Amino acid sequence: MNREALANVCANFRILGDFVEAHSYGNGHINDTYAVSVDQAGRPLRYILQRINSHVFHEPIKLMENVHRICVESQKRLQEVGRPDASRRSLTTVLSRDGKAYSCDDEGEIWRLYLFIEGAVGYDIVENRDQAYQAAKAFGAFQQLLTELPGKRLHETIKDFHNTPSRFRRFEELLQEDPLKRKDSAAGEIDFYRSFADQVSRLTDLNASGRIPERVTHNDTKLNNVLIDTQTNEAVCVIDLDTAMPGLAPYDFGDLVRTSTSPAAEDERDLSKVCLIPELFKAITQGYLETTYGFLLPEERSNLFFGAKLMTYEVGLRFLTDYLEGDRYFKISSPDHNLVRCRTQMKLVQSMQEQSHLLEEIVESCYEGIQAS
Repeated sequence: MNREALANVCANFRILGDFVEAHSYGNGHINDTYAVSVDQAGRPLRYILQRINSHVFHEPIKLMENVHRICVESQKRLQEVGRPDASRRSLTTVLSRDGKAYSCDDEGEIWRLYLFIEGAVGYDIVENRDQAYQAAKAFGAFQQLLTELPGKRLHETIKDFHNTPSRFRRFEELLQEDPLKRKDSAAGEIDFYRSFADQVSRLTDLNASGRIPERVTHNDTKLNNVLIDTQTNEAVCVIDLDTAMPGLAPYDFGDLVRTSTSPAAEDERDLSKVCLIPELFKAITQGYLETTYGFLLPEERSNLFFGAKLMTYEVGLRFLTDYLEGDRYFKISSPDHNLVRCRTQMKLVQSMQEQSHLLEEIVESCYEGIQAS
């Protein structure tokens, strides 16, 4: 979009300052994101402006109801415990001129505006153990802040987003349809994902039986969805709340393990670089349990490692499904991009299986250490 169009969108929000410029920001797969600069009485100030992808999120207004409730509750809880920097520890939604948490443009597109979290950045690939630990603490703290979210149940912004049996059923349907005749080019990958058919419903079955409760979870706990302070290296804010909704704690823990324990990128073609590093898994487990110890139930804790394996499997399945369906969900940069992503998840699942006894022991030893302290 050009400068004038972006300035017009920003004019619909309660910005305190004069629009200067806006440019594309970040490398997210789904929404269009811009860093907006304004002049506030002679001082520069920035905001984050986003156009919500309505092809992915079919009810963006309900999505923004979730986001605004989460932001308000998180900041309230932070203020109650005496945090002086609550607006840096949680996203702040800037209201529109008509008092909503979003604005609708002339084409019907939904936009939102956040305060810019200065002096903090996200990382796509973990650079050290402390980053993994800090991110895990942040996501655990995010869940803790929302354990008593008042009001009605949050909307499901993407139905069955982390419902592995549902994902598997859609995968099987596509194999029968094969709309783009891509099945033969992914035969090995298809066999791998089919081999886990008897495990896909474990967490949803535990939830249905009441042994694992539904919580407010982030549901996209990638490392780059936590901002790290550039001076202190401390995690300061969880971002990208589009899929924050009812969910299961082991899925959140699992996706962080998936994205933060391998030195390889999510679309690494050289699979020899893909592996789970136990020391990083331990850092994540320690950080997560430190902030969830007070509310996590034993059945949730005993399924954390399985959640890591299942989430890695599920995301790989999603990449493979999207490839078979014609790359309709994830942005791609090459025709086989989703197939490449699917293969990295396969390799990571295999690495987890090879180290399963060690990783289960790490979860228990971390919990026992926190319990004894």
